[in-house]
Amino acid sequence: MMNPGSHSWSRLAPGLPALLRYDRRDLSHDFAAGVAVAAMAIPGSVATAQLVGFSPVVGLYASSLPLIIYALLGTSRQLMLGPSAATAAIVAAGVAPLSGGDPERALALAIALTMITGVLLIGASFLRLGAMADFLSKPILVGFMNGVAINVVLSQIGILFGLRIDASGIVPRAIEFVGKLSQTHLPTLAVGVGTMVLLLVLPRVAPKIPASLAAMIAAGAAVQWLDLESLGVRTIGPVQGGFPLPRIPYVPLEQLPILVAEAAGLALVLFSTTMVAARAFADRNRYEINADREVAALGAANVAAAFVQGFVVNGTNSRTAVAELAGGRTQMTGIFAALVVAAMVAFFTWPLQFIPSVALAAMLVVAGASLFSWSGVASIGRIHKREVWIALIATVGVIVVGVMNAILLAVVLALLSFVQLSARPRVESLGSVEGQPGFHSLERHAQAQTPAGLVLFRFNGPIVFFSATHFRRQVLAAVAHDDVRWFVLDLAPVNMVDATGVFTMKQLFDELRERGIVTCAVGSESEWTEWAAARGMQERLAKTRFFPTLERAVAAYACELAERRGHDGGAPSSSSA
Repeated sequence: MMNPGSHSWSRLAPGLPALLRYDRRDLSHDFAAGVAVAAMAIPGSVATAQLVGFSPVVGLYASSLPLIIYALLGTSRQLMLGPSAATAAIVAAGVAPLSGGDPERALALAIALTMITGVLLIGASFLRLGAMADFLSKPILVGFMNGVAINVVLSQIGILFGLRIDASGIVPRAIEFVGKLSQTHLPTLAVGVGTMVLLLVLPRVAPKIPASLAAMIAAGAAVQWLDLESLGVRTIGPVQGGFPLPRIPYVPLEQLPILVAEAAGLALVLFSTTMVAARAFADRNRYEINADREVAALGAANVAAAFVQGFVVNGTNSRTAVAELAGGRTQMTGIFAALVVAAMVAFFTWPLQFIPSVALAAMLVVAGASLFSWSGVASIGRIHKREVWIALIATVGVIVVGVMNAILLAVVLALLSFVQLSARPRVESLGSVEGQPGFHSLERHAQAQTPAGLVLFRFNGPIVFFSATHFRRQVLAAVAHDDVRWFVLDLAPVNMVDATGVFTMKQLFDELRERGIVTCAVGSESEWTEWAAARGMQERLAKTRFFPTLERAVAAYACELAERRGHDGGAPSSSSA
């Protein structure tokens, strides 16, 4: 039985209770899945370390302790963390301008960036900012990842062809690559292409074989047996094993503000991509995850990665899918994967020296290409063409202004999109369609009709400071013709009215009444009466007639028309028909 303090421990470490009650029947399944994840993670982590320009073992550091920390603190039973090509590209772009070309300095900055990112994520969890990730909409994420994919591919294309590319930036790198294409080193290209073929074909013909590990072994064996090193095919060389002493990275104070700004954007991208994976697998297996606890767990995992001299980690669809396919049942899958990677770092780094650098580049090219999704852009276009431009702008942003600046651009795009949608919500004049219940847009239903002199108006958004002017213009346009007798506002979609909205509505309704138009509203009269009473506006609201439904408002208007015809200009009926 767990002690009385177990509840507080379970809140701090949601994965701990499940591990304390671990069912030994799951052991064989979790161990096998952990080995499968490690088999995929080891070559992948080595490749991402190359992308940032670090020693291969640094990528393995990031695939060890962070997995254990997440298993204890995360709320997903399946999610696997690790460095990925996309996040490695972001880190490389962030630290390159600050390192001055010094690899050791770049590593120190990357570790510091990882630490700061983790701290920001933990802080965000205390402020319950998990929902901030939702500001990166699907079009922005698709466009951003497409740009990162191009960046990853072009960063490795020179290595794949055996060329030295000195330029930085996507466009200059592409131009230099085209200019040097005639200098291609054919043995290197042959190894790279062969590795890519294995990476693409093996998952289809032998899905149970870890393609990345098999491709690395095959490439290393080919280089050794055919003595391709003598022809100029480079290997990564000896790799020092063992874990470094944990330490907190040192950062000069003058560079700290830059790193904090970069870490803020990186944290948003890390959490967004992680939540996409976590939610997808949680939905598939019918359980819930806690977004704020996921922020904290991801932050702690990144602090752990920095502590063991690794770099940023995030949840990955590919490793999580491997864990599920291999039969993993609990968080112990991640712990077993971490232990296998740790054993590799401690005792078995010597085989890594035989891996050709071009094989790692080939893996990164395949991984980068898999990030690119033109079908995602096309599907967005079928839903809303304006959002295609948002996706394309995010992609071009990565290419033109760089990965880190593109994160800021993506956030600005998200906020502008949100403001635009809120400031200019859809407005509709409504009417009835014979044979169909309810009321429908006159614009979208040519057969919809309303009684002469009646305007049924729907404003699908808040009436606040940034949308009030739009509301006023649309209402005046709806009542522009002279024969309008009643104006009915449907309040159901109006979820907020601020001070600017209130004054705009009062002035507008006063103007309509001066023109002889009866102002009406459809909604909960008691709710709006209480709202007005709390603000001392009962007298103003009393001039507007309330109805519970649009049907009641139309019926009241019909009664008033009948009374007018019968009594030749008689007084209108009471306010609650």
